[in-house]
Amino acid sequence: MSTMTPCTPTTPARAWLESLRPKTLPLAFASIVMGSAIASLQGVFHPLIALLALLTAGCLQILSNLANDYGDAEKGSDTPDRVGPLRGMQKGLITAAQMKRAIILTIALTIVCGIALIAVACHKPSDVAGFLILGLLSIGAAITYTVGTRPYGYMGLGDISVLIFFGWISVAGTFYLQAGYFDWIVMLPATATGLLSTAVLNINNLRDIETDSANGKNTLAVRLGPVNARRYHATILTAAVVCLAIFSAVHLYHWTGWLFILAIPMLAKHVMRVMRAKTSTEVRPLLEHMVKAALLTNVLFALGLLLN
Repeated sequence: MSTMTPCTPTTPARAWLESLRPKTLPLAFASIVMGSAIASLQGVFHPLIALLALLTAGCLQILSNLANDYGDAEKGSDTPDRVGPLRGMQKGLITAAQMKRAIILTIALTIVCGIALIAVACHKPSDVAGFLILGLLSIGAAITYTVGTRPYGYMGLGDISVLIFFGWISVAGTFYLQAGYFDWIVMLPATATGLLSTAVLNINNLRDIETDSANGKNTLAVRLGPVNARRYHATILTAAVVCLAIFSAVHLYHWTGWLFILAIPMLAKHVMRVMRAKTSTEVRPLLEHMVKAALLTNVLFALGLLLN
């Protein structure tokens, strides 16, 4: 008798597509779009630099996805009892050796894109050295979230990592690469973008809180517990909106700077659904809803900057 379930990919190609998780790419791109929109507001937007930054961010996101699958599969934390979808390795359709090769290939592509970005954007030796270090740190963070003897994702440090790499470094770094200088005004939208991405991770961890706890994956949601993890979720989304509101009030002088408020009803509805969801099964559909809400907020704010 076959052990394939209705959700099991029937081909290796579909299994790899599941592990690559292309639906996560728009959220990775959002931070590059945000940094580029701020650069446009300051009159220093460079299309080629923005494109290379998008390619680098996409490679890093795919690397993170593949490494996450590998690490969780090796540690046995993704079990059939998990509410979230199982990937190719967990279903036995991708071997550990194949995943390692894919990770090495993705690292190579990330390095190529990153070096091309630095070569085009950086003109000072200090900038070249600084962004090379940031690039290596980003690759390391993408891998060690679940891989290694002490993966930080298993210690509840994933949220702060997302805020740093998907918010502060991605947005501020994208701006710096195009402008050639740092401006503190970028940190408010960078924090907002990072918090929105953190909320996506928190929903993912809230969905898996029971199986993660049982398998020793002590995410922040596991450490906080289901009730406080929901309160934390509402807090970081509120903080993201406040950051954008402060930026618009202080630095923008046109109504288009407030376009992002059109996303607030969706965010508020999402928070209410999270608060009412009592089981992991009820939380599961809220992950996609959170991704859409985060993208809508980022896109509306970036559009407001461009129109401003």
